[in-house]
Amino acid sequence: MIEQLEYNTERHRLIIPEYGRHIQKMINIAVATEDADERNKQAKAIIGVMGNLQPHLRDVPDFQHKLWDQLFIMSDFKLDVDSPFPKPSKEVLQERPEPLEYPQNFPKYRFYGNNIKRMIDVANKWEEGDMKEALEFAIANHMKKCYLNWNKDTVEDEVIFKHLLELSNGKIDLAAKDEDLSEASNLMKNKKKYNNKNQQRSNKNRSNRKRY
Repeated sequence: MIEQLEYNTERHRLIIPEYGRHIQKMINIAVATEDADERNKQAKAIIGVMGNLQPHLRDVPDFQHKLWDQLFIMSDFKLDVDSPFPKPSKEVLQERPEPLEYPQNFPKYRFYGNNIKRMIDVANKWEEGDMKEALEFAIANHMKKCYLNWNKDTVEDEVIFKHLLELSNGKIDLAAKDEDLSEASNLMKNKKKYNNKNQQRSNKNRSNRKRY
């Protein structure tokens, strides 16, 4: 008797392809099994095989719970067995998540990042005093560093003060205070050290790979 070859394009779609078609066939057989005790034995055996396929996840919390959830999902929620965990709901799985709110951003000053705006909002809530002024200058120095990273080697303090005034809705005006920001060379020094360390680490890893 000549067996006819099966092509994947003619087979049923795998619900979770990572487990392969043999696991899916085992689950289909369990679903079609009429005897409840035998069906439970098959389900436990399948869970054991699924766990062996992912030994790197054995220490992950709720690993067994995840396997049982996947078992029911791959059975299209048709498998009727006793599970040690609550059975997942098909309706809950198909629910669409709530849309995420995008953080506020400023297209003109994308190089500062959204965290700068959050820091500015916090500073606006602080009471007037030395602590608030120190925070404002710390924010301005960080903005200057971000500007230098994104744009060029130099930037006038007045530019940073102007951007800070705008982003704070006119509440933080450092231009009126007789104090300068950190020098560009000092702000970029740490960046150069960081880049040099990364380069040295990369060269070392490349050397080790060549050795072996």
